[in-house]
Amino acid sequence: MKEYLEIGKVNNTHGLKGEVKLEMWCDGVDFLKQLKTVYLDENANKPLTIVSVRPQKNIAIMKFAEITSIEQAEELKNKILFCNRNDATLDEGAYYLADVIGSRVVDIESGREYGKICDIMNYGSSDIYDVVKDKKHYLIPAIPDVVKEMDTEKQIVLIKAMKGLFDED
Repeated sequence: MKEYLEIGKVNNTHGLKGEVKLEMWCDGVDFLKQLKTVYLDENANKPLTIVSVRPQKNIAIMKFAEITSIEQAEELKNKILFCNRNDATLDEGAYYLADVIGSRVVDIESGREYGKICDIMNYGSSDIYDVVKDKKHYLIPAIPDVVKEMDTEKQIVLIKAMKGLFDED
């Protein structure tokens, strides 16, 4: 499992004192408020100390101790921010998307393997797993009626396939 995970992308500056606007790829501002430090790369070579985080519509406004001017903040535009997975706690039953990608998708009743999750999308109502097998893609809604069990340690997702999700053999 990856130790450092993407939390979002800096898409602009905010004000003149070095604040930035973050397009969040995490659960939201409450998740970010758990963190004391974020990083500019996935190897933790460039740490930024979080001074404050606040919501603004669907983004976060962040202030870092090391960034004190709009000029410095400009240099962060389009940069991906990372966190150490051990710096935050997840609610019970929650998981990091990075831990789900690559998981095998298996029918809970028949044991049939449908493929591996190569991407996770969300268009509002629920996550959608993009499952690929033999270059063919299947879109699986990550809803309780379909996803029955998830083991991120073993990278396996057990599903009960709804009619029409997979081509009949």
